[in-house]
Amino acid sequence: MFRSPLPVVLWCVTGVLVSLGQECGRPPVLENRIVGGMDSSEGAWPWQVDVQTETAGHVCGGSIISENWVLSAAHCFPNPSDVSRYIIYAGRHQLNGFNPHQTVHRVRQVVIPSGYVEPHQGQDVALVQLSSPVTWSDYIRPVCLPSSDTLFPAGMPCYVTGWGNIRNDVPLQGIGTLQEVQVPIISRHSCQDMYLVNPSEQVDILYDMICAGYQEGAKDSCQGDSGGPLVCQMVNGTWVQAGVVSFGLGCAEANKPGVYARLTSFSGFIRDTSPGIRLYGGANANCCGHTALVVSVLATALVLLWR
Repeated sequence: MFRSPLPVVLWCVTGVLVSLGQECGRPPVLENRIVGGMDSSEGAWPWQVDVQTETAGHVCGGSIISENWVLSAAHCFPNPSDVSRYIIYAGRHQLNGFNPHQTVHRVRQVVIPSGYVEPHQGQDVALVQLSSPVTWSDYIRPVCLPSSDTLFPAGMPCYVTGWGNIRNDVPLQGIGTLQEVQVPIISRHSCQDMYLVNPSEQVDILYDMICAGYQEGAKDSCQGDSGGPLVCQMVNGTWVQAGVVSFGLGCAEANKPGVYARLTSFSGFIRDTSPGIRLYGGANANCCGHTALVVSVLATALVLLWR
């Protein structure tokens, strides 16, 4: 009996699925500070999490990548073996207001790359395993992660989100609504040239870093946004995380764009740490492409046979 190829083709074109069938990188259609940003709509970035400690409150951001794992920055966890003081809030929209859709989670473990020393030397990512899994909803969903060969070309418009400072040493005010700002990807070469404008502030843009922002400044991530996601929308509408907020010199200053951990450099680390994570693109995309081609050929042959 011939089985319709439609389910296979639909799986290929609608995005990558994670555990329990939850589609990644697809915010629901809901009704409707980062420097130079604006308030986000509730539920617009359902993978965003708030990383807090019992003593300091908000310290970093992060992103949900599966029901049990959050992605953040290594420098947000200076002592990764001591996780008792961390609290992760999922589904949160307001830092200081009422959040009816949020859930609260403790941390089971934090895994960082073995070569990490400090942000300027790269490797600034952390995989945070939750003590209790998140429950998927319109306000809590995972972001897609890229395979090693996913491309984020210079000029590609992306978004960074967080509850960090709105200017140097100026915290987000009032109820603290999650901020969003659009920033274009900057090539590694161009980013390095910008940071060379002032030789006294030497910054090396390493292979595992990606830059985003504007040469003139004005829009950028800032202190408190660390660990949060830099996400880009692919041609099929899926949001894929290109980077993790890592560091910068000041906030939104000219010739000092934001520097992020480049996630295409960490696909192996992510797969080894959390084998259940499926990456967007790469083998998955190739598999879908080959499958769609084979299905098309078989369907055509069967149509000819049935005539």
